[in-house]
Amino acid sequence: MDNNETKLNSSPIGFFDSGVGGLSVYSVFRKLLPNENTIYYGDLKNMPYGNKTKEELTGYAKKILNFMASKEVKAVVIACNTSSATVYDIIKNEYNFKIYPIIQSCAKVISSYDVDTIGVFATSATIKSGAYAREIEKYNPNIKVAGIACPRWTNFVESSLTDSEECIEDIKNKYNEIAAFNPRKIILGCTHYPYLLHNLTKFAPEEMFIDPAKIFVDYIKKDLSENNLLNHSKNIGTEEFFVSANPKEFKKNAKLFYELKNIPALID
Repeated sequence: MDNNETKLNSSPIGFFDSGVGGLSVYSVFRKLLPNENTIYYGDLKNMPYGNKTKEELTGYAKKILNFMASKEVKAVVIACNTSSATVYDIIKNEYNFKIYPIIQSCAKVISSYDVDTIGVFATSATIKSGAYAREIEKYNPNIKVAGIACPRWTNFVESSLTDSEECIEDIKNKYNEIAAFNPRKIILGCTHYPYLLHNLTKFAPEEMFIDPAKIFVDYIKKDLSENNLLNHSKNIGTEEFFVSANPKEFKKNAKLFYELKNIPALID
């Protein structure tokens, strides 16, 4: 293996989301590929993404991806359904590293499930985009996809209000809405939503809910391997965390899914 290939293999993989939600993907990734060097960016300054315009989201994504480029990453994981739904097609060819979008990467696997109707809980922007229905239909037009926007759920997670009466009542109302479509499975179509699973299971069995994180990370690992981009080092990979606002709040809320050793660096 030549030096250039060695340098590329050991280059970091970037992850970004509007906040702690992407850690639901990141934590699975760290367990499956612990030798990879990683960088995580939480854009708390502009959180939540779900109520932003496509133009705003594109601007946020480009700023983050330019930052990742300055870190010489070999790939970036869009650990955010909203950005995956609205921005990926715009920016996918603008960078010289691989970009993995969560919705498009998971749709092929989910479309193989033996069900006739799949529900989606997601942000307003993701539901408005129709991305899950469009991507699943590419592979299996026989599956009906019913989406329900849950615009308050991200804030419940980021504000540590997941067990509040207000949160549980909102979950109940949204579940009743989606139950009218009689879905066989329900995709948690925002990386923040697995933080609410302990309350969602008050209204339906856990096996009904699909957390795309494991599907997504399996896809990434396979693709990195096929493109000879895996890090061959035997050492545990390095980790860097950055946020655009509220680093102490980020570290506190991150404990739900991943224990950060240090307070993330604050960058604009």
